[in-house]
Amino acid sequence: MTSSTAEPLDRGVHFKLSLMMFLQYAIWGAWLPFLFSFLSTHRGMGNADIGSMFAYGAVGAIVGPLIFGPLADRVLSTEKLLAICHIIGAVLVWRMGECSVDSFKYYALSYGLFYMPTLSLTNSLAFHHVPDRDRDFGVVRLWGTWGWIVVGLAMGQWLAFQHSPVGLDGDALLAAQAAGKADAFRLSGILGVAMAGFCLTLPHTPPSRTAESNPAIAALSAVRRQPLLTLFLLAVPVSCIHQFYFVHTDTFLSLRKVATPGWMNTVFGAGGGGLMTVGQISELFVIGLVPVMIAGGMTRKSLLSLGLIAYGVRMALFAYVDQIPLPESMVLLLGVGLHGFCFGCFIFVSFMVVDEHTSPDDRASAQNLYNLVIVGIGVIVGSIIAGRVAEWATVNDALDYTRLFSVPMWASLVCLVLLQVAYPRHSPVLESA
Repeated sequence: MTSSTAEPLDRGVHFKLSLMMFLQYAIWGAWLPFLFSFLSTHRGMGNADIGSMFAYGAVGAIVGPLIFGPLADRVLSTEKLLAICHIIGAVLVWRMGECSVDSFKYYALSYGLFYMPTLSLTNSLAFHHVPDRDRDFGVVRLWGTWGWIVVGLAMGQWLAFQHSPVGLDGDALLAAQAAGKADAFRLSGILGVAMAGFCLTLPHTPPSRTAESNPAIAALSAVRRQPLLTLFLLAVPVSCIHQFYFVHTDTFLSLRKVATPGWMNTVFGAGGGGLMTVGQISELFVIGLVPVMIAGGMTRKSLLSLGLIAYGVRMALFAYVDQIPLPESMVLLLGVGLHGFCFGCFIFVSFMVVDEHTSPDDRASAQNLYNLVIVGIGVIVGSIIAGRVAEWATVNDALDYTRLFSVPMWASLVCLVLLQVAYPRHSPVLESA
């Protein structure tokens, strides 16, 4: 049901779904922004090897949805499946902060298998219980962004007060902070245990056993139709562009902040992860604005286009920060802040489109399939490309960020053109049962 006459969302259900989203994204946001600098500075890995580490984690996102989507659709209630995945994931992510370099890839692979499917499972559970997807889902999902913001700021301040010894500066300070980022994995593990217990209190979401067809096959059949065909084809290159941000921005911002210390270090703490929460703060605003823009007549295509424009502008600001006639701090804040439009107008809206164009019996599998493409295949390809481009952009043993960020900048423009050509103006929506 997606009409304006839908019944209001029950307060108790609203609270539980919101806390579910808060914990879901706090678990991920605790460590993901810090991974590149942790592996490069503390573990001594090269750019290509680190790209492979990101890719290993995403391999699990490909295998996991093929298992857990059909389970949620046909066998096990979604809330119980989430609890199982999160308790196992908590153990694995804790070990990622202290395991050897050689075994890190195996833990990353295993963790991806159990955590990545929970991203789409929480979406499908929320969609199942909200009376109006356009009105209610964004209000619930924005609490996931709050979760990311809280842990990002907390880790930034923790690094500043616990892992920034007085008297150190430059490379020595960055090395001390990078070693302290092992605590991010431990924080994620603690949050994972809390999430596993909380999942057992979520609204019951039983599997649907009414359809005779295999849900994965049905989901694949839906993808062959527009607009899902275009959306799925764009998911991989957009995910690659997205991955440049998460692989390289923490280190990029850390170098800028260490070189020109000031108020940003005081507010956001050490490293770039705290400053990156500005993007999530912007995301809160954009996700809250999406229902208003839809009610005002903006089409899904227009919103997706706005997201792609934001991707390109963000990369341009990072690439040419030294050539823009504005204070550096303002340019960095603008670039990071555009993340809200990148995520809110493309990633968030694309999950809405998937929900709208699949039947109720197959939605969990369709959400998992899209998650597989954008968080699995896209992240694998994007991580490898981000690592290889970083090698290409390294000149005289120093990473040239103008060369690095110009690649996703131009890729965003290409994706925007493809969207205008291939995405249909009008497409029928499948209403919820």
